Amino acid sequence: MQKLFKGATIFLDRSDINTDEIIPAKYLTEVTKEALQPYMLEDLKLDGFDPQGEALANARVVVSRQNFGCGSSREHAPWVFEVNGVHTIIAESYARIFRQNMFNGGMLAIELPKSDIDKLFAMSQLGEVVIDVDVDGQKIAATVAGETTNFNFDISEFDKALVNAGGWVEFADERY
Repeated sequence: MQKLFKGATIFLDRSDINTDEIIPAKYLTEVTKEALQPYMLEDLKLDGFDPQGEALANARVVVSRQNFGCGSSREHAPWVFEVNGVHTIIAESYARIFRQNMFNGGMLAIELPKSDIDKLFAMSQLGEVVIDVDVDGQKIAATVAGETTNFNFDISEFDKALVNAGGWVEFADERY
């Protein structure tokens, strides 16, 4: 089951966004993903960023800088993105556990070089950016103001299989 990975993008212009900023620890006692939904990025402090704003509510893709998802290892961080409809995060680099938890949940954690991330941030100054990801082709099409820029990315065959299956559980159900 290949999912559609396309949508409006929100830009978080900072490195080292950690799991406590993604979902504060005080919500980790919740027993369903849905209970986490209103708290996504609640503690993230960035100039001009509103965790209750419309841009975040409509976002399906996040673009950020390096070391995204650092801090405490917890599945709740990818879960809060999933339950809010965010299926793709694009950054220069990730904390290893966060990155793998994204793939395990059937979501994309795409790494691009700093030069490509800089181009995406420059595009964000022109208006709303819509990103369309071709998982099998390992290509990103970013469109703003009617202009599209393409980027290539690498993903292992195993991570691609996890994403195309819809996550680890679905992948295991298909094969075991």
